[in-house]
Amino acid sequence: MTKYGLSDISFAGTVPSPVSENTGMITGNWRFKRPVHDKEKCTECLVCWLSCPDSCISQTDDGLAWNFKYCKGCGLCGAVCTVGAITYVPELDCS
Repeated sequence: MTKYGLSDISFAGTVPSPVSENTGMITGNWRFKRPVHDKEKCTECLVCWLSCPDSCISQTDDGLAWNFKYCKGCGLCGAVCTVGAITYVPELDCS
């Protein structure tokens, strides 16, 4: 039986974000609705980033960046946004 030290266990069950694209894990085509981020309303509190189960949101020097390849449209980011900066539109309306 292998014993693990504290440094081997992820903090609070977190999983590190992938560092490269994985074409075998693309799930964005499951979406019916796409999140739309309003940069004018956004306060960059990062609650959406913390809530995203698929690590689709990242922080950059230019603000928040979205990776729609892995976004399933679960709605968690919009549900936790305290200022209403994230809304949803039908995926078929997006080009």
